[in-house]
Amino acid sequence: MTLVAGVDSSTQSCKVVVRDADTGALVRHGSARHPEGTEVHPDHWERALQSAIAAAGGLDDVDAVAIGGQQHGAVCLDERGQVVRPALLWNDTRSADAAAALVAELGAQAWVDATGSVPVAAFTVAKLRWIAEHEPANAERIAAVCLPHDWLTWRLRGRTDLADLVTDRSDASGTGYFDSVTDEYRRDLLTLGLGHDVLLPRVLGPAEAVAWGARVMGPGAGDNAASGLGVDAGDDVVVSLGTSGTAFVRSAVSSRDISGAVAGFADATGAFLPLDRKSTRLN
Repeated sequence: MTLVAGVDSSTQSCKVVVRDADTGALVRHGSARHPEGTEVHPDHWERALQSAIAAAGGLDDVDAVAIGGQQHGAVCLDERGQVVRPALLWNDTRSADAAAALVAELGAQAWVDATGSVPVAAFTVAKLRWIAEHEPANAERIAAVCLPHDWLTWRLRGRTDLADLVTDRSDASGTGYFDSVTDEYRRDLLTLGLGHDVLLPRVLGPAEAVAWGARVMGPGAGDNAASGLGVDAGDDVVVSLGTSGTAFVRSAVSSRDISGAVAGFADATGAFLPLDRKSTRLN
């Protein structure tokens, strides 16, 4: 029997499932709660991950694992890999004015052309602009920025080198500084938000993996992209109700909605995930 593990590090909790890779049968599972709030130190996520792994009976017999997680949260690291400040989560609305300012500076059309989306408070680039404006000393210390599931993948692999950070297209597409059509970062937009360039995670393709000791770790995905893949949505529209509410569909082309109602995200298969984010303000 070949065992694989999937991890969901969401806003409210961390869940681990271990399955038979050949049949898909659930073998065991575990979970652990996350702290409440819109600002969380990433150490809490790591502790929850380890607790959930223990509750699931450990991963010693697992051949591969992938971590999915809440999108957008800004995990800011200094040059030694230490967390600069607690992560601002997608549902922290302090960055609303920063998002509006970024849109005003370039215009909605320019953002859509560059990334497929118009920035809102949830996006990582808006979080970075807020930090730059309100916490300039912290902003100056930032040497790398990653997303929640990127950071957990890095930590579970036991890495300390910032160059070992990896992410996937779906989560990168929610930062506000990644073009999922070219699969390249827009460092000009990153710099517009934070004020300087920093190291960003290497973007893995859907079928790529990285070493995890003698085993492998998949690229993972943002929560919406992971759920679309998990339910084998195909061309069906998916409505997801949780801490947030979203509606999305897999598409062969990236959306370009200048109104900002539909975000031009990437999915977990190499395609795209136009997502209605008008309902993503649920608390």
